[in-house]
Amino acid sequence: MLPLLGFAKTEEDKKAVKADTTVVVEVKEDEEAKGAFAFTGYLDSYYMANFNKPASRSNMGVAGTARVFDRKAGQFSLGLVQARVAYANAKSEAVVDLTFGPNADYGNYGNVLSPMDGISTSTALAIKQAYFTYKFTDKFSMTAGQFGTHIGYEVIDAPANFNYSLSNLFNNGPFYHAGVKATYAFTDKASLMLGVVNNVDGLGDNNRKKGIIGQFYFSPASNWNVYLNFINSNEANPDSAGNQPDAHYRVFDITTSYQITEKFLLGLNAAYGSQKGDYQGYGGPADAQTWGGVAVYANTAVTDHFGIGARYEYFNNDNAVRGLVTGSGAGTSVNSVTLTGNISLADGHILLKPEFRLDAYPKVNGSGERQQFQDSKGFYTKNSQTTFGLAFIYKF
Repeated sequence: MLPLLGFAKTEEDKKAVKADTTVVVEVKEDEEAKGAFAFTGYLDSYYMANFNKPASRSNMGVAGTARVFDRKAGQFSLGLVQARVAYANAKSEAVVDLTFGPNADYGNYGNVLSPMDGISTSTALAIKQAYFTYKFTDKFSMTAGQFGTHIGYEVIDAPANFNYSLSNLFNNGPFYHAGVKATYAFTDKASLMLGVVNNVDGLGDNNRKKGIIGQFYFSPASNWNVYLNFINSNEANPDSAGNQPDAHYRVFDITTSYQITEKFLLGLNAAYGSQKGDYQGYGGPADAQTWGGVAVYANTAVTDHFGIGARYEYFNNDNAVRGLVTGSGAGTSVNSVTLTGNISLADGHILLKPEFRLDAYPKVNGSGERQQFQDSKGFYTKNSQTTFGLAFIYKF
């Protein structure tokens, strides 16, 4: 049956529910010394038609932040190529997760920008994740290295999300961390993760402060998973005298999914963030300012090889502390509706995802103010954007 994807992030890259894109290797105790290797991955590309027919053939809008990865309009585009190697025995697991292509740069996995954005770098190779986990007991484990964030409902991997385009909550939250974390499972229905990381989306640290991450998981009922997520970090660069400014980047996040029937899933993601002071040299508000949003998901399997899903999202950045802003840098908000089909071929190895998406922003008033999106003449006259496209994904 076509999987109903769209689950809460766990701190271990959604192992329990995403066996198609992450590897779970079961090894018997008496085979601990032997272990096992596994190799998985995927590649994706897409074509996205934009009904505004922007002269730039871009879906990114005036601030360059309206989309995460499906950035190009009116052309076939490569997304990401992943190659993931895992080794596991009864007590440990090591993962090396490599990515190639434009989305590897957009994910900022080497703290570099894409050459498409005017900086000459290479999309040849990026380390998406590189970590190992040691299981002290059946209930307690620790992980060290670079790992995907625990915050949010969606992940970077195209086969793992039901929708192809990613939400604004995903775009404006963390992508990954480098550090250590520990997880304790009270029962099979409740666990707690706590960790210490360098900062947000960085291999190195821009200051001596460390971020604190946490996740509490519980399952109130069969097929119902709830994740309460948190991060708090001082992301400010030291001043010219080497002093550390008073600053914070803080996110509270709840992610939940309920498999109501074998064919129907409901999900929700809500986040509330706060920022004070500088953010990695990009500046920030002197006093704490907030942002947040909510997204609702509904997916259903029509047949064993076809499913359809909808996502509604409201994201508010009126205080202009995240990337979603107007052409003048003022804060804004957006309502987004996404409708996605999932067609499964070749025993599930091929996924085709036709997708319709509408993003509507408040109209910007004022003389000379530009709206959010570009028209066919190259002017920013549109406060909404409608796209329709098709994603082509192969997973192995």
